[in-house]
Amino acid sequence: MNLMKLINNRQSTDGVQIVLIPWWEEETGQYFLWTLCIHAYRIKVLKCLVTSVCMLLVNMYLMCCVQVVDTDSTSSCPISTAEAKPIHADISVQTETCRHLLSLEKISSDARSLQYYTGLENADAFYYVLGSLGVAAHHLNYSWGTPRDISVENQFLLTLIKLCLHSPNRELSILFCIAETVVSNIFVTWINFMYVTWSKLNIWPCKELVQFYMPHGFRRLYPTTRLIVDGVEISIKKPVKPSAQQATFSSYKNRNTLKAVVGISPGGLVSHIPDAFEGAANDKMLIERSSLTAKLDPGDSLMTDKGFQVQDIFAPVDVTVNTPTFLKKRNQFTAKSLKRDRRIASKRVHVERLIGLAKTYKILSTPLNNIETALGSCILFCCFMLCNFRRCIVPATA
Repeated sequence: MNLMKLINNRQSTDGVQIVLIPWWEEETGQYFLWTLCIHAYRIKVLKCLVTSVCMLLVNMYLMCCVQVVDTDSTSSCPISTAEAKPIHADISVQTETCRHLLSLEKISSDARSLQYYTGLENADAFYYVLGSLGVAAHHLNYSWGTPRDISVENQFLLTLIKLCLHSPNRELSILFCIAETVVSNIFVTWINFMYVTWSKLNIWPCKELVQFYMPHGFRRLYPTTRLIVDGVEISIKKPVKPSAQQATFSSYKNRNTLKAVVGISPGGLVSHIPDAFEGAANDKMLIERSSLTAKLDPGDSLMTDKGFQVQDIFAPVDVTVNTPTFLKKRNQFTAKSLKRDRRIASKRVHVERLIGLAKTYKILSTPLNNIETALGSCILFCCFMLCNFRRCIVPATA
């Protein structure tokens, strides 16, 4: 194929011209059209949307056929190298458009979208949660360098989206127009920052405050209840080392997990969020390492599931443990024990409902990767702390 014939052969369809610009390479003495055709193809694709689909086929044919064109007349170049410049689009316009694929400015006025991405009700709740982290959020020491071209508010938005939707880093990098490594840098830094900041808050309410916000049903049946406890397990990907596989394997879930004990007050406040342990740990060990005996006062009562046989742990500190009755060697429950168990189950169900609320953050309901597993305690703590900023799900008549 003759290069000069291609250059002089300009076809016009619907006012659109095909112009082939050669690239002269002095070292090899050849014309190259490959790079320039790619830029021309992009421009022609945009024009094909409003002119003719046939032009798209022509450009694709030129890209496939005209990669390197040999010519005999290497001494004469129709276009000098100074004039043959690649066609570049306006990068600043593309970056600005890409940067606005998702931002707080775009969804702050849409409460439904904000709740979908973050779990928070509206923009006021978003800024309230961000404000609880203090001014230190604007002066963070990032794990791998300070990210650019993304505001603090959008960094916090990215972190909440990662918790709420468990979106891949690739998807978040496209939405916020940043690199995947920057997404990982922001998430790791903010999760550690949120954990360190919120863990310094005293979320353990005093007895008078628990009594003031206690629902009527609790006040009538179990007035001394200070805490309702239940276990929570989050799945992780199977570790590589056999020792780690054995330590994290949960016989109850039949997979590798992290396990923790979460406690709420009768009014629905998440007031006890200890660190997570391996899935092979039993419930009694988690209670022993959770420092609950130091938090509870003499005369308080604790409500747990029947799997928590911890009466011997709280007996020395004069704390009553209300658990459903075990059948043991009897054939059936007595009417009195059935009535008691139903009362306990009707009150203890609120901690399970709140755990279900926390697991609306999909990062807790899908397996964590290796980096997220290392941050398991921080992620668990942040998700349950975010539940305290949401509408209480325990009614006043519970």
